[in-house]
Amino acid sequence: RAADLEEFVKGTSFDLSDKELFCIEEQDVFNSIYSLVRDFTCLPPGLKFNLVEALRSNLSVLLPNIDSLSRASMSSPSDGIPITDRIASHRNALKIYSFFLLSIVLAQESSADSGTGAKVTAHGRKKNPVYAWNWEAQRGRIMNLVANSLEVDLTLLFGPGGADERYLSFASKCTYVLFENQNVLKDEETRNGLCRIIGAIATRHQKISQTSASVLHLIHKYDFTVAHLAEAVAAAEKKFGDGSLAISLIREIGRTDPKDYVRDGAGADNVGRFLVELADRLPKLMSTNLGVLIPHFGGESYKIRNSLVGVLGKLAAKAFKDVDGNNSAHSIRLRSKQAMLEILIERCRDVSAYTRSRVLQVWAELCEENAISIGLWNEVASVASGRLEDKSAIVRKSALQLLITMLQHNPFGPQLRATTFEATLEKYKEKLEEKESQSPAEGELVNDHPLGEVTVGQDESVSDSCLPSSQDQTDEDHMFVDITNLEQIRALVASLEAGLRFTTCITSLMPILIQLLASSSATDVENTILLLMRCRQFQVEGSEAALRKMLPLVFSQDKSIYEAVESAFIAIYTKRIPTETAKSLINLNIDCSIGDLAALESLVSSLVLKGEISSNTMSALWDYFCFNINGVRPVQCRGALSILCMAAKSSPSILGTHLQDIVDIGFGRLAKEEPLLARTACLALQRLSEEDKIKLLSTSTRVFAALQSLVTSFSLPEKIWYGATDKAISAIYTLHPAPEIFAAEIAKKSLSSVFSALGMDGVSNGVELETQNSSTITELSAMKLGRFLFVISHIALNHLVYIETSVKKIHKQKQKNEKSQSTNEDSQVDGSKNSEAQDINAELGLGATRDIAIEFFAEKAEREIVSYSCEKNLLGHCGPFLSKLCRNLTLLQKFPELHASAMLALCRLMIIDAEFW
Repeated sequence: RAADLEEFVKGTSFDLSDKELFCIEEQDVFNSIYSLVRDFTCLPPGLKFNLVEALRSNLSVLLPNIDSLSRASMSSPSDGIPITDRIASHRNALKIYSFFLLSIVLAQESSADSGTGAKVTAHGRKKNPVYAWNWEAQRGRIMNLVANSLEVDLTLLFGPGGADERYLSFASKCTYVLFENQNVLKDEETRNGLCRIIGAIATRHQKISQTSASVLHLIHKYDFTVAHLAEAVAAAEKKFGDGSLAISLIREIGRTDPKDYVRDGAGADNVGRFLVELADRLPKLMSTNLGVLIPHFGGESYKIRNSLVGVLGKLAAKAFKDVDGNNSAHSIRLRSKQAMLEILIERCRDVSAYTRSRVLQVWAELCEENAISIGLWNEVASVASGRLEDKSAIVRKSALQLLITMLQHNPFGPQLRATTFEATLEKYKEKLEEKESQSPAEGELVNDHPLGEVTVGQDESVSDSCLPSSQDQTDEDHMFVDITNLEQIRALVASLEAGLRFTTCITSLMPILIQLLASSSATDVENTILLLMRCRQFQVEGSEAALRKMLPLVFSQDKSIYEAVESAFIAIYTKRIPTETAKSLINLNIDCSIGDLAALESLVSSLVLKGEISSNTMSALWDYFCFNINGVRPVQCRGALSILCMAAKSSPSILGTHLQDIVDIGFGRLAKEEPLLARTACLALQRLSEEDKIKLLSTSTRVFAALQSLVTSFSLPEKIWYGATDKAISAIYTLHPAPEIFAAEIAKKSLSSVFSALGMDGVSNGVELETQNSSTITELSAMKLGRFLFVISHIALNHLVYIETSVKKIHKQKQKNEKSQSTNEDSQVDGSKNSEAQDINAELGLGATRDIAIEFFAEKAEREIVSYSCEKNLLGHCGPFLSKLCRNLTLLQKFPELHASAMLALCRLMIIDAEFW
């Protein structure tokens, strides 16, 4: 019964606490505890707590007594009990207490795994501290107590032969069983206790071979134990000053047949991780026993090779930092390090792509640890550069990341411009020659550092916030320092030569990086962008131009590539004060090609929508456009308006605040100085919001007069007139309430300007020019005729678009009216009658008739644009002349610009009217 059980446990716990520590040897006490431990999982939480506390406290008291017993054995006993009996009692009590506590841990964990043991933190409805049961805390205390019992000197209890085999075997078994439970290892206190037990049994009690076999079994089978077991091995070496366990494990791994690792891929991976972890914790011990592992470099398992590469990296970074010892020992350490680094260089060309990638990652780790000397720096950079063209994507990724790390941690300074290095190097070479001529005896001295351990420049890595300096003209003066010591000058010259080689190496990568931007691998593109950003930070020549090549990638369907481009754009161009942001965007716009401008527009409109480009930046752009900032050039004015047009794509209201400025500046005298300003102003008018377009109509006379003058006058140069006219006609069809009437006036005025010089009424008389002397044709201004043909063809094309847009508006309005009418009828007429009326309309085809009528008039309007085959309208009158002109190849060959305009116009009219020719 529960009451009897509680009384039984309390009585047993009272015996343990009230009697002597050795009462557990009494048969009745032993039997009582044994029965409770056997069925421990069946006990209520409170009783579990009482029993565990009683056993644990007694063992805690027993351990100091063992130490006291060792001292007492030196003298005669004061209580008359023979020392041998006391030793036997202590030995038996230690084994029994440890046995019971470990059995409790195994039973509790077994029940927890099977789901029968629940963690209870309260008893009843209210929390009761007496019966609180936090098993994790109890388990951690128990395991550390058992570890303490194994770490004390037990020679007196067990004799010179060591502790009882069965006792150690049971403790080991419990430890390894618990190590197989990942949840147990999550508790730090328990994990530390288990690691101490492994170290004590292996090292203190000399069970090296048995422990090595068990540890290797855990490593092969359970990947989550790797780091913890490495910590246990390292802790044992540190605590007992004995690395026997670590050496035994390394040799066992080295003796394993490499083919076994090929068959057991997961085990090979775990073993490799263990070796790397061990090298990180015990670098010196690993370096002295590395020879047994080297043969595995030739094995078939790339996982073991990868791990050995990681081991070499850890050793190169940590094992040779100790500067104690004589020069001979120091030289030996340097040669060992050099040999390891040479192996890493060689492994960069390994047959396995995974190994090549891992080696490059290790070199990056060594860069971060400042473990690469200047003597090897350029060799590593050269290897990484070559791996950029590796056939494997993972190798290219690692190579890009290595170069990024090398730039960040380079020892040559925050600016890597070849011209600066060349100039500074030349000055120091002159100074070196001067010093050597003055002191020839000193000139015989050489730098005997085998690895070129001299470092000049910056000792620490450059921070990510480092931005290019604008004081380019003073760079050389800052780098030049007056040094008089001959050896220092030689070292500095060597360092500058290395820096120049590194800078040249990075600069030469720009063509390859541009190719990688077009790679089908997203990781290639992302890491290339990061490398180019780092190159720009260090002012590497060509990096700015290469970065612009990433802009078209904004149209990539791969989300990661788009995000990489967007992040880079924000970091480079928008994370500044508003004026600087505006200036950088303007300069980028000015230098962009036509294809890049489309990408820039997409980015700018998106970032404005996301709020990444602030309203203060917009104000700064307006200041540039309106010449409110000193020193603004017309091309910057145009660039500012272009960026504002891009922003208006997602926020049209941006342009409405400066509508008058757009008209005054965009179509004013500066339009003649800046070729693209008028075209950009036309685009800005098209991007106005609907509200601003309505406001514009109230003062439209001046605007449309400016647009008409732009098209019909000859104020703009021919090369830029076509682009400006293109946007001007599009703006007219976007803004004008009756664009067909205004466009007709422009066409007539343009026609008049062409044919008035010949005294003809128009193109109808011009048809006869085909049959006249070619000299008569040449009297026409080829430039004016080419412009005229461009105007009429572009008006025709825009008119076609205008008709299609009008038809869409009609359909949209029709659907809106039908929906509104249906809603009104539903509220006034019975639903069944309304449905009947709709059915009658459908049978009569009234709805379809309206759609047919709309399509009929739309097709008729489209045919009337040219109307070449029937009645001729305004543009149709130009058809015969254009047709005859395009057949006169002799004439067109004399005027290439006229040839281009005529063929473009012919193609456009043929697109509009299939019967035209």
